[in-house]
Amino acid sequence: MTRVRMILQYDGTGYEGWQRQLTGLGVQQVVEEEIERLTGEKTVVHASGRTDSGVHALAQVAHFDTASRIPPEKFAYALNAGLPRDIRVAYSDEAEGFHARFDVLKKHYRYRLQHSPHADPFTRNTALHVYGALDVEAMNEAARAILGQRDFAAFRASGIEPESTVRTIYESRWTDAGRLVTYDIAGSGFLYNMVRILAGTMAEIGMGRRGVSSMQKALASGLRSDAGPTAPAAGLVLTRVEYRNFDTKEFIPCQTYW
Repeated sequence: MTRVRMILQYDGTGYEGWQRQLTGLGVQQVVEEEIERLTGEKTVVHASGRTDSGVHALAQVAHFDTASRIPPEKFAYALNAGLPRDIRVAYSDEAEGFHARFDVLKKHYRYRLQHSPHADPFTRNTALHVYGALDVEAMNEAARAILGQRDFAAFRASGIEPESTVRTIYESRWTDAGRLVTYDIAGSGFLYNMVRILAGTMAEIGMGRRGVSSMQKALASGLRSDAGPTAPAAGLVLTRVEYRNFDTKEFIPCQTYW
């Protein structure tokens, strides 16, 4: 058996997230069905993580095992011939012993706010539109508060009880580009809805609806009620995944599209 590694890109607007679903369509199902059509094999495609419904991926890493004689580096071309236009395989190779999920060192996400008096129709599926002024300096002060190893219990979806709510954050910053204000975060891993709750909390800080100290309060209390709203999925994209000997940035720089 050959282990094939892929970098996948997808517009998550029409999908119920990465994972195969009992109801609704997941990206995983579409990719697995196309692999079966090509090879005749039923296989499971393992990804670096499960993006939520409506969330996009610029660089999702995945792998699958196959007995097919198709060269691993050709799978990108073969799969793209049959995949829908909102899912692309940007790269494929052979990676013996590699595991897309368990070998991850860092994952990078970006959340975008589209800031203007009127919503932009061209970013309606890729950014959250906000009205009024944004205090990006205050947002960055709040963003710095989460750097390092922290307990993010307050920033997990209600009803979700993971084994641990402690995560390590390596990068957390907002960049003001005028009509687009972007949040970049990199961490060892993320809780369900964590990035969207962080973005929603800091967006409220930027709009003056809560103080910068509310970030520290939520971290200290661990209470979901002390954090802000969950920002909509459309503004979030998985931009980069790092492994010990493999980094998607070498193939797909984030600045290319986002």
